[in-house]
Amino acid sequence: MADNLLVSFEVVAPLLLLMLLGGFLLRVHVFDDDTVKKMNGAIFKVFLPALIFNNLYNSNLSDVKDIGAGVFAAAVLCGAYILSIVLVIFIEKDNKKRGVMAQGICRSNFVIFGVPLCQAICGDSILGKISVAIAIVIPVINVLAVVSLEVFRGEKGGFNIKKIAKGIVKNPLIISSALGLVFLIGGIKLPEIAEKTISDVAKIATPLALILLGASINFSTVRGNLRQLIITISGKLVIVPLLGISLAITLGMHGGDLALLIAALASPTAVSSYPMAIQMDGDGDLAAQIVAFGTVACIITVFLWVFALKQLGLI
Repeated sequence: MADNLLVSFEVVAPLLLLMLLGGFLLRVHVFDDDTVKKMNGAIFKVFLPALIFNNLYNSNLSDVKDIGAGVFAAAVLCGAYILSIVLVIFIEKDNKKRGVMAQGICRSNFVIFGVPLCQAICGDSILGKISVAIAIVIPVINVLAVVSLEVFRGEKGGFNIKKIAKGIVKNPLIISSALGLVFLIGGIKLPEIAEKTISDVAKIATPLALILLGASINFSTVRGNLRQLIITISGKLVIVPLLGISLAITLGMHGGDLALLIAALASPTAVSSYPMAIQMDGDGDLAAQIVAFGTVACIITVFLWVFALKQLGLI
């Protein structure tokens, strides 16, 4: 029991420390608001696309028998996105918050949080299964995130297929996902110097995104966003994994497949959701708060998911 809690804490603690560093750097004026804004643009347009491309490029699709859990996770997330968009239409009036909430409920920190979590539960034997799942889930959730933010973009929002398609095609994260899949499926190899450069840039993405996130959290607006935070974080860490994992158990899934689903469905909202919200005219304060407070809360919720499934003998 203590080991499961320790795993969750060990994964989350470095993320929290990087966010605290960002807040400290802003307080001592190493950063200012203008710098943070410009650097968030660079994260969205350069560093996160490099991270996504690198993850897909280095995935291993040779073990096709392990595709089931990844496909199931992507299907659950598609359903969750549809339900979350319908939900926020009824419970929230502000379009800037609607798109951020829909994205926050469904977009998991799968790679940063999920991969080490799966390894801690199942060991290195699950790495092949994770690689396949990453290749399936990451492109899907990036497209869904763009859709949810584009649907509510602007004062009126609305399901404008032409506008959404344009947003998908022009989005750097979608472009990098598509390129990563082309290189992966086509077996295309870059020159070694290009691989190393992309890998080095990708390594910068997560720490820098977390530091900027910490510098961007506006605690003065938390009280005004409290209802939205409770709904979004509860949906992300409790409701979506409860529905998805319950369905998986009903279908007979167990072991590594369920561990992978915890990573894909019960991880906190992805760090990349914050710079994407900023760049696509969403509520940046709410997006930052969802990531920060959800990351803290998941120490307990992920522990409870792992503990419950271990007690039931399912993982």
